[in-house]
This record gives sequence, structure tokens and C-alpha cells, in this order.
Amino acid sequence: KKRHFRTLRSSLRSPTLRKQLRKLPPLHQEEEEVANSPAANMSSISFKVGQRVHSVGDPRRIGTVKYVGTVEGYSGSWVGVDWDNGEGKHDGTVNGVRYFQARSDRSASLVRPQNLSASISFLEALCIRYKGQSTKEEEEEMYVLSGKNRRVPVEFLGKEKIQDKLSRFDELTNASLSFLGVSTPGSSEDISSTVPNIKELDLTGNLLSEWKDIGIIYEQLPCLTALNLSHNLMSDVVTGLPQLSRIRVLVLNCTGIKWTQVEELKPLLPVIEELHLMGNGICEIKPTSSIVQGFETLRLLNLEDNCIAEWAEILKLSMLTSLEHLQLNKNKLKSVFYPDDDTVQKMLNGFHLQEKGCIPFRNLRNLLLASNNIEDLASIDSLNLFPNLMDIRISENPITEPARGGIPRFVLLARLSKVEMLNGSEVRVRDRKECEIRYVRLVMSQLHDKPDEIKKLHPRFSELKRLHGIEDERPSTVAAGPQKMAAGLLSVTLKCVGASMGEKDPITKKLPASTTVGKLKILCEIFFKLRSVKPKLYLEEESSPLPQLLDEEMASLVDVGVGNGSTILVDEES
Repeated sequence: KKRHFRTLRSSLRSPTLRKQLRKLPPLHQEEEEVANSPAANMSSISFKVGQRVHSVGDPRRIGTVKYVGTVEGYSGSWVGVDWDNGEGKHDGTVNGVRYFQARSDRSASLVRPQNLSASISFLEALCIRYKGQSTKEEEEEMYVLSGKNRRVPVEFLGKEKIQDKLSRFDELTNASLSFLGVSTPGSSEDISSTVPNIKELDLTGNLLSEWKDIGIIYEQLPCLTALNLSHNLMSDVVTGLPQLSRIRVLVLNCTGIKWTQVEELKPLLPVIEELHLMGNGICEIKPTSSIVQGFETLRLLNLEDNCIAEWAEILKLSMLTSLEHLQLNKNKLKSVFYPDDDTVQKMLNGFHLQEKGCIPFRNLRNLLLASNNIEDLASIDSLNLFPNLMDIRISENPITEPARGGIPRFVLLARLSKVEMLNGSEVRVRDRKECEIRYVRLVMSQLHDKPDEIKKLHPRFSELKRLHGIEDERPSTVAAGPQKMAAGLLSVTLKCVGASMGEKDPITKKLPASTTVGKLKILCEIFFKLRSVKPKLYLEEESSPLPQLLDEEMASLVDVGVGNGSTILVDEES
């Protein structure tokens, strides 16, 4: 071996060989590795344009064949692939020659056919997943980290019994065949006789694209009620699919599906209860009429991580009478509003609201709006108009982020009259009362002599003031300067939590309500003798699982939600 290596090394130093190598046009790194591999001279595996494939040895690296043929300057056949994850080398152009057009500048690469896996059948995948033995590499991935961050292997007790049970296909009710390269059903008759009792099937990340193949698999599984097709790039045309009369849960995340295909699927899903459409780049809801009709049994609709920017698109879903959960996190929504009668009549083509007996979103209980672009208080207040809405997630929007000019949690909770779950946390009766009282006092301190502005900007102010029996502050007739000053003081507890600050006892100070956040930082440096540490302040609230960052230097303590008895955590800038 050493002699062979020395011979190879000396031959690479040959000026003649180097001159010949320089004449070859350079390929990108991935193509170079494939061109120099032993598989490069093997007989070609047949591929066709439009076929779904995955990389040999990495079933999660999935793409679509865009080109099959030769590459200028190189022998043999090549396959051009546009990768789903966008991690390629170019856009289909190599050394100035365009072979195909990829989706992005660096989502494509040219590879040898032997380095791509075309597909396996449904039953082959079942055997691999449930009857095959785990490899050494897979077992090495089973570990936990010790206190010293070292890998400690995990040993499974009863592993043989579990494998034996899973390998009995006639008893299998839940099957996960994710990322195995499934593209065909295989022999359909064998499916029903092999796994007759499957109720839930996960086909995430395979190579399926034709709806007729989904129909064949469904018809051979008489007990199937839940189907996950996420990360399979499905065809734009829904053909050859029978009525899915037993499917109650259908997951189509990251399948490239648009609402036009949803409308085609609708009559084929008579008992659907959950429909998941995450990550499909949906911008518009395009029903066959002005609103989405049908879906009589649909309780949950998941449209997270799409591109919907206008609430008018969401209103097209308002007449889904069974809809209880609507998930809209990670879209581009700028506002929310509840439709008035005129808007509803226009949606219903002129029919009067009462005549039709239709109340928009009448059964909606859970609405997820996190990570959008909502920035107006009117959107928050409009959530009170939804008749049964009690669970709301609206975090990571400009209006709910004080650091971005939004409102603190206690103001948000006080403005929402019916919410029982806010951003994943239960709203307790005591928390609500404290937040509403703080909110009323905050409004009174800022706008006590501007009743018209209060009515316009704070719709619940009068209601909450009466509810909690809060009276207007009357000017004092006693000329007592110190007493007046004391009445405007807030009792605040300061706690040091910074790692380098050492152990310091909490202190309670009475501070003017007008004290700014910047001024309080300076006072903390004095109180705790922080010479080389720049403090960072957080407001600790019982009703919130995480403390609120106070980073508006010029805002007063009252403005940021600090009340009498509040606790402020003093941390250090990183």
C-alpha cells in the first residue's frame, strides 16, 4: 500500500499530467467528489425529469430531477437535481453552460446517477423500519450527555420484545415511515393483507408526488383515519384520488399545496376534523365563491408559517361553523378586525346576517397570531368581539413587545375581556383583577383630565373602573407638600441576579412614579455599589412566566408597568 501511494504521489507531480488536468473545466466541490468516485464509471441508473429523488446515504436530502444527460468536458451521464432545502452549488449553470433552471442561485447540483436513490415501495419501507436491525451508527446516536458533557450510551431494556411486537404487522396500528424514500405503493393487494389495522400513518419526507398513489395506499388500509404527507412535493393537479371518507386528520405541511388544491380536496374529505397546511407559501384563500363553504366537521385549521398578509383573506374562513382552532402564527398579518354586518352581508352576497343565521367565527375558541406584524391597539380590542374566543397567542408582534414600542402584558390582559389563556399561560382571577386595576390607575395618571381621549383610546376603561369601584382622584384641600409627594411614591423591591454581582440582599425603595428607567439604572449602581457592571433591568410579574425587559431609558416606571409592590430584577449587560 505504501509503495502504491508513493507511485501515485510521484505521478501527480508529473508536469505532463498537471498540464492535462489544468485543461479540464473546474466543477463545484460536490461534482468533483462524485466525478472522482469509483461509481463514476458504473452503468447509469435510469432517471427522468420531474422525478423525486434523494441522496444515497442521506434520505433527508430530497430534490427534483431537472436534467439527465452529459456534461461538457466530462464522460458519462449526469443528473441535475434541484434540492428542496436549497443547499446546492449553483442554479443549473456549470462553467458557463446552462443545463436547467433551478429555483434559486445555489439550490442545484449535478451528480452521478449512482449517488441518487430513486425510490422504494410502501411495503419495502415497512420492512426496513419495523423488521430491519438497527445499525451500529444508529445505536451510537442513542446517548445522553453527562455532567461533563460526555456521551453516555443508552441501553434499552426489553428491546427484543418491542421489536418483536412491532414486527407483527397485523397488530400494527400506528406506522411511521418518515424519510425512507417511499415513492410507490407497490403491490396494493399485499398492503391490505400485511397491515390491515393501521389507523395512523406518517409518510413525512418521502418521494411521493402523485395523488393517485395516495389513493391506492388509503384504499388498502381500511382503518386509516390520520395521514401525514408533510415534506412530500405533491402534484398541483388532484387526480385519481378517491373519497377519503375515513380521514379525520390530514397533514400537508411543506407539500407545495395552495388553496386551489384545498378546494379540490374538500369534497373528498367529508369527515375531516384537522387540516394542517404549514409552510406552503400560501398568500391567498381562494374559495370557489366569496367565502369558504363546506368543511362542516373541520375543527382545527393550521395555516402557520405561510405568507398571508391581509386579514380580509382570513375572513373568508369566518363561516366555517365547526371551526374551533385557527392557527396563524408566523404569517405577515398587519391587523385583525371582526366584521360588521355590512361586511358580512357583502361576503354572503347581499343576504342579511340574521336571515342566514350566520355569526362570523361563532365557535372559534383558540386563535394563534404569534410572530406576525400586528402593531395597532384596535386589533387587540377587536378580539373581544369574537363571540367565544378564550385562548389567544399574540406574542412576538410589535404591539405586544414593549422593546418595540408595544404594550406590557398587564395592559394586554386588561384590554382583553374574555381571554382565559394568553400566550400559553392560564389567566387566573387574581391576576386579571390586579392587571385591570393597574391598567385603570395607569390611564388615570396619564389622561385624568382628558375624558374624550380616554373613551377613544381605552374602550374598557369605564367598565373596569365601575367593576373594581375605583374613584376619581380628587385634589387635596390640605396643603401638605410632603404628603402629596409620598402619595406619588412607589414601593419597589430590587433584586440582584447578575452572575458577577455576588450575593446581595434584596432592598425595597420608595421611588417617585415619574422615575425613568435610565435613572433607576443609575440608582441601582449606587444602591448595590456596582462599579464595573452596567445594569440591565427586568420587571417580574406573577402573571407572566418570563420577566419583562425594561430597556426604554426615557420611559417612566408607570409607563413600563411598574406598580406599588413590584419586583425589579437587576441583571448585568452581557
